[in-house]
Amino acid sequence: MSNDWSDGYVAEITYTYGFFRELAPTLLSLTALAANQVVPDPARPLTYCELGCGQGFTANLLAAANPQIQFYANDFNPSQIAGARELAAEAGTGNIHFLDSSFAEMVERTDLPDFDIIVLHGIYSWISVENRQAIVRFIARRLKVGGLVYISYNTLPGWAAMMPLRRLLVDHAAAGDGPILTRIDQSLKAAEALVQGNARYFLSNPGVGDRLKQISGQPRSYIAHEYFNRDWTPFYHADVVDELSAAKLTWIASARALEGIDSLIFSAEQLALLSGVENPTRREGMKDYILNQQFRRDLFVKGPLPLHAARAETMWLQTPFVLTAPVASLQDLRLTTPLGQLVLAKEVYLPIVDKLAQGPITGGELAAAFPDLLLAQICQALTILVSQNHAHPCVTPEQAAAARPHTDRFNRAVMARARHSGDTGYLASPLTGNAFAIDQTAQLLLSAHLERGDVDPAAAVWAHMRARNQRFIRDGQMMDDEGNLAELRSRHDVLMTTTWHVLKQLQIV
Repeated sequence: MSNDWSDGYVAEITYTYGFFRELAPTLLSLTALAANQVVPDPARPLTYCELGCGQGFTANLLAAANPQIQFYANDFNPSQIAGARELAAEAGTGNIHFLDSSFAEMVERTDLPDFDIIVLHGIYSWISVENRQAIVRFIARRLKVGGLVYISYNTLPGWAAMMPLRRLLVDHAAAGDGPILTRIDQSLKAAEALVQGNARYFLSNPGVGDRLKQISGQPRSYIAHEYFNRDWTPFYHADVVDELSAAKLTWIASARALEGIDSLIFSAEQLALLSGVENPTRREGMKDYILNQQFRRDLFVKGPLPLHAARAETMWLQTPFVLTAPVASLQDLRLTTPLGQLVLAKEVYLPIVDKLAQGPITGGELAAAFPDLLLAQICQALTILVSQNHAHPCVTPEQAAAARPHTDRFNRAVMARARHSGDTGYLASPLTGNAFAIDQTAQLLLSAHLERGDVDPAAAVWAHMRARNQRFIRDGQMMDDEGNLAELRSRHDVLMTTTWHVLKQLQIV
């Protein structure tokens, strides 16, 4: 292994401030329930570890929203760990522990508990064989029996056509001079020149040229970490299953529960191809070929334990759910799948949406309210609404009340940061144990509204922006003072008439 502490991973610039909702314990639990598997109950005191946490924003938010769980998160980059600790300190979050340790060092640490949940998002595709082996050893040593692992990774065959483009970009950047961001721009221009020169690789793979355009429009910090690490490995699902078997892990489901509803994903002909495949690893591999899958989010467990039908039904009946989107936006429900855009049955979904909009409601209460619907129909509807981020499983009122002081402190810290940065575009909900996406401008308006009430929050935000020479742009032109203030007042109206109810429902305000 290289003596360089970065070990081939891009360290010249820090990673983006992302949030990955699938990592929330409440969602992990629901996905396992949909797959009829027993996993740790997120309402209990648990231990949770994120490997390769980047800026640590996901771990910070989840810790604030789930104070009953002890969170641990590591990253090799000390700047990122320092920043993550700073946010935890600003928010006063005491149940999060950030570790400046490599994966190999994590294996050897003696000050860690055994974990109920271990998660790693994306990182598996960007690290060396030695680091992957260290991760497997860590899981084997630290995951409890019955414990859950979430892992996401770049997937074949979906990445096959893109692999030569990635190699082209990396080789051109390696031959260049200057900082990594400059070399990334140079490599993108070189690839675009080949497109314009009708290089046969691009002519034979027209989707690659489209992907190059998409990449060119992405933040350079994201591109650096996604494509320019020394190690970059897309995996067949079977290879990940094989590697993780050394830690006694068994695959149980896709972390995107919608992908478990085959009738919404595959045509009749494709379902016929899958029907005779009993082995789950082979079946998932065939699905990846049918879908040309590029990215997988998988759940594994150490010791699978199927739920008995009666217990699974009881859990669905007892689980409360809440709406996480404005009702007005859900009147024409459509679902985009590989089969195309599906229109969801209004007679099933709209009454459920209306009930969810009234506050948290359990599956059992929905079943009692709609006796003409089978429980299986209600469960599938809830699964689809959650998968589209229209609804979310939630905790009991007592648990939400216990978490509220923690999320209030965290959200104040995030909104304070919005005064100088747009990096942290999420607030924490004590009810869902998860995040609600809200951009920098909306955070500034929300903060001003909470501080000033009805005394023109838009004017306060405009004064803040003008002092920093920040303006909105429309049609390529910076707007004048009157236009900026009008834009802010319009956004404030949307916040108060549309978003406010959702924020209130999620107990964020």
